[in-house]
Amino acid sequence: METMSKSGFVAMIGRPNVGKSTLMNKIIGQKIAITSSKPQTTRNRIQTVYTCEEGQIVFLDTPGIHKAKNKLGDYMVNVAKNTLTGADAILWLVEPTTFIGAGEKHIAEQLRGTKTPVILVINKVDTVKKEEILAVIDTYRKELDFAEIVPVSAIQGDNIDTLLSCIFRYLPYGMPFYDEDTITDQPQRQIVAELIREKVLRCIDDEIPHGVAVAIDSMKFEKKLCRIDATIVCEKDSHKGIIIGKQGAMLKKIGSLARPEIEDMLDIKVFLQLWVKVKKDWRDSDFLLKNFGYNPKESE
Repeated sequence: METMSKSGFVAMIGRPNVGKSTLMNKIIGQKIAITSSKPQTTRNRIQTVYTCEEGQIVFLDTPGIHKAKNKLGDYMVNVAKNTLTGADAILWLVEPTTFIGAGEKHIAEQLRGTKTPVILVINKVDTVKKEEILAVIDTYRKELDFAEIVPVSAIQGDNIDTLLSCIFRYLPYGMPFYDEDTITDQPQRQIVAELIREKVLRCIDDEIPHGVAVAIDSMKFEKKLCRIDATIVCEKDSHKGIIIGKQGAMLKKIGSLARPEIEDMLDIKVFLQLWVKVKKDWRDSDFLLKNFGYNPKESE
């Protein structure tokens, strides 16, 4: 007799930069979410799908919950809150510190009212001594009644199997939502745009914070090649100069870092052409936000 498998939705929440995208990429074993040392890298709710013999987990990666500063910020916060209401379990990712700041208190407040099981995931345990982790567990236990507490290192892959077993414990029995070879429901163009944006964030350091979006103008598949034209949109003329660099050197660097990862994902040779445009205050324009794939109505 065949054993029934489980399947369900799991929301990942945590302050910007705690390693949600790194953890998801490690579980799926393929690069889906962009990772960067800058906070608020994940702008859309990314659905990734993990399927194994036990069943299927659909991960909903939420943009980091924070206080919104503009329309893009409002959108990100609303998406995160809406994700929590539709999940079978919630993973709250934190760093291994006994100091609980305002951001963490804000998340604890959001989670207190939920009936959904919350699994506390203490990430980056490779950066502290074992005895320090116990103190972290003790501190967080006082904040919320957790279903489970699991220490992991997303970057090294430590304890990921334990975490997956814990998640399955709280999922309902049922048929999978996706085919077993599905790993994300994000359109290819969106992932390509995100990969390019990750490289922009990496290359330009702190000179241009979040005022960057990437629009894919065209993606043409030929026999053995995919031609991609993409526009990097920034908010100021001075930013445009930084992104292009001396004699186009920075733009070349961004392209040469993004291309191999896009080729890996599409499994085809890629010819990538990048352009840079200035659109002032695009983060406060509903029309432009929609144009770059962030639909303000979706988050309401």
